[in-house]
Amino acid sequence: MELTPQQVFSRLAEAQIVEVRETPELLDGMIAGARHIPLSTIPENTAALDPKRPVILGCRSGSRSASAADYVAAAGFDANTMTGGMLEWTAERLPTVLPQRP
Repeated sequence: MELTPQQVFSRLAEAQIVEVRETPELLDGMIAGARHIPLSTIPENTAALDPKRPVILGCRSGSRSASAADYVAAAGFDANTMTGGMLEWTAERLPTVLPQRP
């Protein structure tokens, strides 16, 4: 299912936000509370997700997150993607944070 950035913003408390961009791209800002799992590592990291909570996947423009959502849904999760990705999120002036250093 595709969700608009406003719909994602309204579901932040109930959903798991997964950011699938590569690490350098996160310097453009990310959604507060999002978990960073690069697209290439999604298959080995689905076990870290809570199967009882919906998953919303995000990327820069929405195409990589759609691929990730297909995989996560096939693994049995309620998986959604954000239309327009972080480009649309920031265009709508929704809040972002910089990634925390490990």
